[in-house]
Amino acid sequence: MKMKNILVVEDDVSLSAGLTYALEKEGYCATHCRNAADALKKAAEFHFDLALLDMQLPDGSGKEIALQLKPCNTPIIYLTIVDDEDEIVKSLEDGAKDYMTKPFRMRELLARIKKALNEEKENGDILNIGEAVIDVSAGKVFINKQFIPLTALEYRLLLIFAQNKSVLLKREQILERIWDISGNFVEDNTLTVYVKRLREKLGDGVSITTVRGIGYRVDS
Repeated sequence: MKMKNILVVEDDVSLSAGLTYALEKEGYCATHCRNAADALKKAAEFHFDLALLDMQLPDGSGKEIALQLKPCNTPIIYLTIVDDEDEIVKSLEDGAKDYMTKPFRMRELLARIKKALNEEKENGDILNIGEAVIDVSAGKVFINKQFIPLTALEYRLLLIFAQNKSVLLKREQILERIWDISGNFVEDNTLTVYVKRLREKLGDGVSITTVRGIGYRVDS
């Protein structure tokens, strides 16, 4: 899977450091700019799959950067202290994918980034992992043309493995990407249970390797 490039425009040093770290830990490539001038220059030189823009910058507004990125159809998520309903509505009407007020929860932001990037759709309608075939458009999994019934959470877990074949995924990386049907994030012990259930249902069709003390890896 192609690594997604994300532009981070934030003048708060500690916040930008936390954002960059969280994005890179999630597997994204993050480019940080502290002001509008640098961000406009980067936007003219490189393609970004998504941009996180502070609304208020020392030398301008995040909206100026969004305007330059608009022809590239780059999804925009605004990060701002401005909690004004009219401003939020106007930003969304102008094409922003999302709008988060500070302070925000990092896991929630990562979930919204995932949604904005719509990675599952971009990866195509069919994914293969081991002997399993995932029909993303239908949300169904088959092994040797036999339908394998999975719960919603088991299906999302298999998608994560399919999108990261041969990559060692740390348990915390998986936990940050997956949540149950009620929107609650899954606990560490619960993840162990779901991996066990997924193994039982997939049998020899997909080999999920446990790397003790770290996480899991699924080879293609």
